[in-house]
Amino acid sequence: MGPPGAGKGTQAQRIADAYNIVQLSTGEMLRSAVAEGTEVGKKAKPIMERGDLVPDEIVVGIIDERFGSPDCANGFILDGFPRNTAQAEALDSVLEKRNMELDHVVELQVDDEALVERITGRFTCANCGEGYHDKFKRPQKPGVCDRCGHRKFTRRDDDTEATVRSRLEVYHRETAPLLAYYGAQSKVKSVDGMAEMDEVTRQIQAILGAP
Repeated sequence: MGPPGAGKGTQAQRIADAYNIVQLSTGEMLRSAVAEGTEVGKKAKPIMERGDLVPDEIVVGIIDERFGSPDCANGFILDGFPRNTAQAEALDSVLEKRNMELDHVVELQVDDEALVERITGRFTCANCGEGYHDKFKRPQKPGVCDRCGHRKFTRRDDDTEATVRSRLEVYHRETAPLLAYYGAQSKVKSVDGMAEMDEVTRQIQAILGAP
């Protein structure tokens, strides 16, 4: 858990690789279910084609289906779900039905102002995708990509300060209450999300134990 830009996806992938477990992203699960034509995928397809938000019960159904896959037998990381208490309660029901449970809820703690600075300063090479930052990682030669020498860079449209602050507000209002929900189950473990990437990984592995 953590606000947008906290590094959840990066750390989830690192942990998945280190522990040989699968990283489950709700977006990817939805797309796979639709592509495979599963029963729940058939329900989700017209909703996604309209560009509408997929209802919780369908998302939970897809997660339930996914938990039954052989690659989940060794464990999994949930990335981007649950996002609110209602989803967490539904997830608990699915896990109980399958005689499974969450071991830990890892919170990446970050400072909002530092996060705004981190996200709004991001830009990438338009050719090779190498990532840069206005303050923390500028190209060695101004205007030239270190990796491929390309001279054109892009920024994400939603990396503006107004958009980032809006996403943070939604996180604190809707998702942060999950900390209290899982805290009551003694599952929440917090790490310093402002630390260097390798240090954040080390802190998470200290919680999870040796791979």
